[in-house]
Amino acid sequence: MNVETIGESVGRSSGEEDAPEVRPCPECGTAVTVHTRYVRWCPECEWNVDPGAPEPDRGRIETVRRRLARAHGEQLAAEIGRPGTGGGAGPAALDLSTVLAFGISALVHAVTVGLVVVAGLLIIGGWSTGIQPVLGALVLVIVATLLPRPTRLPKHAPVLYRADAPRLFELIDEVGAAVGTSGVHAVVVEPVANAAVTAYGFRNRRVMHLGLGLWEILSPQERVALLGHELGHFANGDIRSTRLTGEALHALQRWHHLLTPAALPSLVSWWRHASEQFLHLVTFLPRSTVYGVIHLLDGLTMRASQRAEYRADTGAARAGSTEAAAALMDRLLLCGSVEPHLRRESVAAQMRGGAEGRAARDAAEQGLWEGLRARTVSVPESEYERLRRVSVRRGHSVDDTHPPTHLRRRCLTSAGALPARVVCDASRTEAVAAELAPVRAELARLVIRDYAR
Repeated sequence: MNVETIGESVGRSSGEEDAPEVRPCPECGTAVTVHTRYVRWCPECEWNVDPGAPEPDRGRIETVRRRLARAHGEQLAAEIGRPGTGGGAGPAALDLSTVLAFGISALVHAVTVGLVVVAGLLIIGGWSTGIQPVLGALVLVIVATLLPRPTRLPKHAPVLYRADAPRLFELIDEVGAAVGTSGVHAVVVEPVANAAVTAYGFRNRRVMHLGLGLWEILSPQERVALLGHELGHFANGDIRSTRLTGEALHALQRWHHLLTPAALPSLVSWWRHASEQFLHLVTFLPRSTVYGVIHLLDGLTMRASQRAEYRADTGAARAGSTEAAAALMDRLLLCGSVEPHLRRESVAAQMRGGAEGRAARDAAEQGLWEGLRARTVSVPESEYERLRRVSVRRGHSVDDTHPPTHLRRRCLTSAGALPARVVCDASRTEAVAAELAPVRAELARLVIRDYAR
């Protein structure tokens, strides 16, 4: 679950007290309640509602993707919100765009296979010339960068299996059944404020990446909704997450990178300029062709990818209730401030040396996640409202494959209230917390000792 990182919402300093004051808006004069730890803004004229600088341009491909996302955004949200338009959970039906996307993806992989065949023919049948085996080996090196590779479990984060956390996996299994799929084989626990599901290994086993930075700021039912959303991706199927299309997009991006000439180091500026111009000229046609295919494949899959997010949100509502899923959307707006908060705690704990410093670090480790949770609970409703309005203003500027959070929340609340199919009561919450306790301690130690470096 990629999340919007808009605004700073968990507070600016761990030592500040939130003392609400009433002050006039500098623009319209409306009396505004100001919380000292949060952005001062006016809900009437929206003065200072989004003081953060816009994200820098991340390249031509990203710019086109976001333009496509904006084109689909509001239209798809309106369509999802209408009864009988396919907003529920369950596998998505194949449409013409999906069929064309699969066809283009197959063609991309066919080109890769063709290059392997050409390289083999050059190496086997060209020994008489001497140059052909060299060219064949060069083609194989290029193909090696394009071949799909199985994802591996990370080594930098704790990995839990069913024997390590049976109650957590039991909860995941129950949520999976509620959204129409099975559970996962492994759970990777990380300190980030995010969550995701993917596959790993040659056997394509399922793995869930669970970020404590997000998990710890959620209520028990919001956690169920989070699991429902992530497992909903398995139940619904996202065209970009398939091996066929996902690997084709990655291959095309690697092709584009290989065909984009890098700056050449040279002591003679005119020679460097001439070399770069020659490389640009030689690679212009294949580079433009690859870029066009990326653009086409993006256009064919963007709408399906965004629809998959809405359908996964329906899974969140079915598992945890519509109320919990909508609350989860609000919590996602806070995720951008979680990492700065953790970094501040790390810096503060390492400011002192000696025995006093060790004691400070130990205390920070023991109370890290509880402190994060307490600060999130204290976020006032005015700050949530500000972040919702920022989401409206920025739209798809944060991510291309995920609809803006405000549209997702609107679709959830307009679809009618669903009760929770999975209830995470106090006993289950405590049992899962006990299983995660060693991992929480390990990651707290990692955050406090390494984040500030």
